[in-house]
Amino acid sequence: METHLTAYILTVVKSSILILSTLFPIVNPLGGSPIFLNLTRDYSTETRTLLSRKIALNGFFVLIASMIIGTHILAFFGISLPVVQVGGGLLVITTAWAMLSHPEEHSPVAKTKPQNLSRKDLSTKAFYPLTLPLTVGPGSISVAITVGANEHHTVGPDLAALVSVVIGSALVAITIYLSYRSAERMEELLGETAMNVILRLSSFILLCIGVQIVWNGVNGLLVAAGLATHT
Repeated sequence: METHLTAYILTVVKSSILILSTLFPIVNPLGGSPIFLNLTRDYSTETRTLLSRKIALNGFFVLIASMIIGTHILAFFGISLPVVQVGGGLLVITTAWAMLSHPEEHSPVAKTKPQNLSRKDLSTKAFYPLTLPLTVGPGSISVAITVGANEHHTVGPDLAALVSVVIGSALVAITIYLSYRSAERMEELLGETAMNVILRLSSFILLCIGVQIVWNGVNGLLVAAGLATHT
């Protein structure tokens, strides 16, 4: 009995670490923190901290839903994963292009008059666009759906798979919260000029990620139509 429990725990731990190591580079909260800071520039530190918490919670639930019921939702609506990638990738491209083309603002007045959001506006802003598509975007969702489908076949009992999904998603959510909450402090250490450079680079990388997501979706559609081979 004790040996079985130990093996069960080890399996869950390994699976949770696998989920974290797979999703963390895709979610990339460290790279997203300058973008988060730029989009919340007019908000107070307290509001930004609350947004960080809500984004982390939203990301947690989106990842769990994607891994547990993502394939079933897509099947119910008759939507294929490549279609999700194309649509979501276009959304990411649009958002990234808007940030790249947005002029730099150096307004000391805006910094001295931070805004506070109502609870309703806070929840809305936290989900779109800060959680979806900037933090947990179509790339993360498609990977999460794939990981979830794989976990149910490799972990074994459904309970073990469920525990692994919850722990792995929670670890990713913690990294999101810590990265976004530290974004303002990071700017203080690096300076505004360095953060603007990082923001432009992050926006460009986000644009490239969007293009890659669209290409993956288009390639998947072509393969499904028999017009291309899977690469």
